[in-house]
Amino acid sequence: MHILFLHSSSDLYGASKILLAVTKLCKEKNHKISVVLSEKGELAEKLMELDCAVLIIDLSILRRQYFNISGMVNRATRLWKAYNSLKHICQSEKVDLIYSNTTGVIVGVLVASKLNIPHIWHVHEIIEKPILLFRLLSVLLNKKINKSVVVSEAVKNHWAKFVNKSKMTVLYNGVDYWLFEDKKTTFRLEHHIPAEALVIGMMGRVHFWKGQDYFLRIAGQLNKQFSNLVFVMVGDAFAGYEYLYDNLNKIIVEENLEGKVKQVNYRSDIQNIYNALTIFILPSQLPDPAPAVVTEAMAAGLPVVVTKQGGAIEMIEEGKSGMTIPLNDAAAAATKIAWLIQDKANREKMGAAAKARVKQYFSRENFNVQIINFIEQKR
Repeated sequence: MHILFLHSSSDLYGASKILLAVTKLCKEKNHKISVVLSEKGELAEKLMELDCAVLIIDLSILRRQYFNISGMVNRATRLWKAYNSLKHICQSEKVDLIYSNTTGVIVGVLVASKLNIPHIWHVHEIIEKPILLFRLLSVLLNKKINKSVVVSEAVKNHWAKFVNKSKMTVLYNGVDYWLFEDKKTTFRLEHHIPAEALVIGMMGRVHFWKGQDYFLRIAGQLNKQFSNLVFVMVGDAFAGYEYLYDNLNKIIVEENLEGKVKQVNYRSDIQNIYNALTIFILPSQLPDPAPAVVTEAMAAGLPVVVTKQGGAIEMIEEGKSGMTIPLNDAAAAATKIAWLIQDKANREKMGAAAKARVKQYFSRENFNVQIINFIEQKR
């Protein structure tokens, strides 16, 4: 089967990692793979290492920055060009299945509908606003030729407001838990973090809803109670959002955290970073559909703390393999986290339970079996 994959970026964050895993699996199953990305980058390089055909075509990816008159004109123009290019590829290369990864890519379902080609949409998002976008995507998800993989029950319940539930299958992202068996780390030495320090960290794109500002507010509260803490934030901002760092640096000063916070750009050696942490926090301010960083941190044997919303609360068991904290209440969040800071035995117990839960419910093996069955049933 010839599968045409479409994806919204060429980074190596959550959704891109899933695409890489799925394409690798399909290659192993002897399917012919072509991938279209809007830009060159690390993902494109990884795909080419797998001997996948990679094409760079502007897919008219939907982002909030385009929700204005000039932006919509721009997207419509690029969408038409992408539509014609993909239609030509599908016809000339005899594509059997189109697989669109993330709802930022809408051109795939349009081409599939035109050519009557089966279409899979891998939905990683919960989109609440703008409401017109939510309704538009719902219409496209309901297309006859489309069936969707959704990454959590939270995602399914969100889209089920307007999308037929029978068109959506929940499939939790898998994690290569065995990669976290090696507990070596050079991260503390690299960043001059004392061996006796407790390191509290987060990973994610620097964005409004990812909660870096909330993380720092919580850090400020904890820093008042404990003198041996270091806080680590890993991740880059999307192009055009670099100004968000100014606000984060302002909060660091306001919370008297100078010298206590390590801001680190995206890195591929995530095991090295997780192994340096004591506690992992997901401080998202909007529902995070299925944060890969949570299962990665769990695989690393870390106690995980998440805001009480989205797919993250499906990943942990409250009080056993993780904890939830409230939104926008740094003092209350810090009170719960302080319990973990003070009790090493409970940290270790929670981390061990998290690791076991990943192996049982969120393993790469489980994911591979389910996703390849879903893909191959489309023939």
